Amino acid sequence: MMMANFLSFLKESPLIAILRGITPAEVIEISETLVEKNFKIIEIPLNSPDPIESIELLVSYFRDEVIIGAGTVTDLASIKLIAEAGARLAVMPNGSIKIVKAAKASGLITIPGVYTPTEAFAMIESGADALKLFPAEGAPPMVLKAMKAVLPTAIPILPVGGITPDKMAEYQKAGANGFGLGSALYKPGMTVDEVAQNADAFNEGLKRSTRAL
Repeated sequence: MMMANFLSFLKESPLIAILRGITPAEVIEISETLVEKNFKIIEIPLNSPDPIESIELLVSYFRDEVIIGAGTVTDLASIKLIAEAGARLAVMPNGSIKIVKAAKASGLITIPGVYTPTEAFAMIESGADALKLFPAEGAPPMVLKAMKAVLPTAIPILPVGGITPDKMAEYQKAGANGFGLGSALYKPGMTVDEVAQNADAFNEGLKRSTRAL
């Protein structure tokens, strides 16, 4: 059921907000602005200030309206913490078999980072629900296209890293199922208005890239 909701949300709005560096004091206001802009999935990286508190606040505030996840999950101890906080996604920068299995055992949707087909197949065999192509700056659309040709079609692949509104079209043509948006959407110190403007730019970019398919 949880995975079905994730896929439904991803299809409706394939833009995942990565709020690295956000604080609990601002997380609701920033996230509320993004939800108003049709963002359905929000990730709080664990190297942000007080990330567990931010996750708890978002889960309590949005409930089932938004899927809240934890990013930069790199150790087993974090799995228990984020699951208890109510997160539904565990997003990793790397491909760790033990962390993927632990996250799955805790009922979390797992999205490990991969860079090659070998890594991708290893993560799928470990139980990954989706794959994060990271860093996308070093993996152009032709790499994604080659990977999509051999990977199971049911596994979403999400380029992350250096994604801007004008880069999405080529990745979508190559088969991207969504995108993780970092500092081009939000970075510490941005105002709510700035984040709203960035969200608008990504939504417009998504419309252009979808029309070009």
